[in-house]
Amino acid sequence: MLIVFAGLPGSGKTTLAREFARRRGAVYLRIDSLEQALRRASPGAGDGAAGYAAAQAVAADNLRLGYCVVADAVNAAPEARQGWAAVAAGASVPCHWVEVVCGDRAEHRRRAEAREADIAGHTLPRWDVIEAMAWTPLAGDVLRLDSAEASIEANLATLMQKWPPALAGRPLGAIK
Repeated sequence: MLIVFAGLPGSGKTTLAREFARRRGAVYLRIDSLEQALRRASPGAGDGAAGYAAAQAVAADNLRLGYCVVADAVNAAPEARQGWAAVAAGASVPCHWVEVVCGDRAEHRRRAEAREADIAGHTLPRWDVIEAMAWTPLAGDVLRLDSAEASIEANLATLMQKWPPALAGRPLGAIK
């Protein structure tokens, strides 16, 4: 299955996606990492759709191998969201969405301003840029997690209840 995390920078999305993927042994794809690698290889190439296209291609490969894939990206643009759905459909697997928000504006700002880049050369967006981002909440069957209302552990417990270990992180052939 494909589990796509979406949300504004500083919402707690990467913290949850990375830890969920680690606990489940899933393939973890972070758009920021791919975009920064593209920028290092060819300055200017990592902006826009390039990182999403690369991540979606790698996701498709791993889904066809039977692995659970966790994708971590803002996913603000409809094209990005549609791309993930197309990848899952092409691999004949379900696409599940997790929208991470930080419902406390002051806490969101504090987090955004306190963050430090964990990818060499990556520049994190300033709070004013995050505030100005166009964001449309996801529609349909979406698991919404508010990182201001629940702890990381509580949100991880919710994720693991929704997608039990037997269904996440293992090749399909390993599921009995």
